[in-house]
Amino acid sequence: MSKASPLMRLDKLLAGLGYGSRREIGALAGAGRIVLDGTPLGRADERIAIDPTLETRLLIDDEPVDPLPGMVILLNKPLGVTCSHKEAGELVYDLLPRRWRQRVPALSTIGRLDKETSGLLLLTDDGTYLHRIISPKAKIEKRYHVTLDRPLAGTEAGIFAQGGLMLEGDDKPLLPARLEERGPTEAVLAITEGRYHQVRRMFAALGNHVVALERTGIGGLDLPADLPRGTFTRLDENDRVRPFADVA
Repeated sequence: MSKASPLMRLDKLLAGLGYGSRREIGALAGAGRIVLDGTPLGRADERIAIDPTLETRLLIDDEPVDPLPGMVILLNKPLGVTCSHKEAGELVYDLLPRRWRQRVPALSTIGRLDKETSGLLLLTDDGTYLHRIISPKAKIEKRYHVTLDRPLAGTEAGIFAQGGLMLEGDDKPLLPARLEERGPTEAVLAITEGRYHQVRRMFAALGNHVVALERTGIGGLDLPADLPRGTFTRLDENDRVRPFADVA
């Protein structure tokens, strides 16, 4: 016997999705602007079943309702934006629909990319999913395309692969990392840790300087080639498991 979908008051659901206060949602319902399966919902205190099909069946002003809680977003982060809710300047959340910034639970980045790093950034309102990826025990591989100020010496791959490199200010050596040279001053570096400015500090420890840094993959998930900078896509169930594809 299949499990029944949970029920939730309409105003509580829509308030959590950022559509306004419960009073404002009551006004939308009273005006006939909220429609479920072709029938207007005239009362905001009606209890409706919460299931994935709701995103296509529930309309507000003739538009499908926003994604339900539990979504994961892949954003192609541009340079110059910050992974923060509060810092000054442009934030990654400014790249999302305005209403999404009012959601409860809130969307949060899964880890961070610094202001001068671009590329693959995941965001979610699913706390369990977030912690599965950022947990040090998961050892999920993160890949970066690195452009350097000076040519590679040819010894970097071996040094990184053996592990044990100490970064300035740290009291614990690095785990092994994988480096693939792509040119005299370009490489792809794969790490399984997430220390502060780790990639930049790794090359600085070997006397080089990172001039451009882009994250291109997390586990079995790659940055889509056709996703422009500053835009995003929602991950379906198949893509949601890809970050864990390389975990032993």
